[in-house]
Amino acid sequence: MNRKIINWLLLAFCLTMVSLAQAQQAGKISRVGYVSTVGSPDANFEELRQGLRDLGYVEGKDILVEYRYAEGESDRYPGLVNELVQLKVDVIVIGNLPATRAAKQATTTIPIVMVLSADPVATGIVDSLARPGGNITGLTRLTRDLSGKRLELLKEVLPGKLRGVGLLGDVARFTEPAIAFKEYEAAASALKVQLQVLGVRGPNPDLEGAFQAADKGRVSALITIRSGLLNRYAKRIADLAIKHRLPSMHEGSEYVEAGGLVSYAVSDADQFRRAATYVDISKYVGRVNSSRVLVG
Repeated sequence: MNRKIINWLLLAFCLTMVSLAQAQQAGKISRVGYVSTVGSPDANFEELRQGLRDLGYVEGKDILVEYRYAEGESDRYPGLVNELVQLKVDVIVIGNLPATRAAKQATTTIPIVMVLSADPVATGIVDSLARPGGNITGLTRLTRDLSGKRLELLKEVLPGKLRGVGLLGDVARFTEPAIAFKEYEAAASALKVQLQVLGVRGPNPDLEGAFQAADKGRVSALITIRSGLLNRYAKRIADLAIKHRLPSMHEGSEYVEAGGLVSYAVSDADQFRRAATYVDISKYVGRVNSSRVLVG
């Protein structure tokens, strides 16, 4: 009789502990780490938040967001990512290549959801799009694959007038293997267009100097290469293009919204809303290595 009582007590204890554990898990507020290129939560993050709301998450009830701001300075990414790792967030969301590299070096256990312009395979971030491996998943825009099309569109916009094109970009990114502008170079050769690299350096890029160099080089149009450094100067770049009478093509719609002529790229809004699917804690935490990387 005593043994039966003890067994029933043990069973009751185990059931109680399981119920408590389930209640704690159900009531857990998960933390999402988000690294922003700019100085405050940006439009991309608002799209991510909307995607999470569409999945039923309520910020402050189901999830809390830890923001970290790079202020356009790429050398800050390792420190910002390490802060999130020390906080033991449940998932980290990142929207550029340098910060994704920093996150990959900082943790092999916390799931990382990336939204990249560059090819994550060519840059060594993941093993393949179908089987990324490790703790990284997400989406890629493959922006470089559209480089040649941007030049073609400029030629259509300026028939018979496209002599040379200036490539405005952060010199720190020019050596990246997946953003070495080979696609631009190949398209320029086919279209018989000369390219001029207009490199600027952070943290305070000399944009006026770059446009003066464009004038001296007698380029007839401009393409802006997206980067954390230049994205925060979209309005300034658009104004300078107008001032120097240079039709401008851009790798992101934010430049057109700021006054640039035209952009040709995948929708950032759609990408970040779709990224919420990968941030879905109930589905992906702990097994992101089974999630393929989506393109476009």
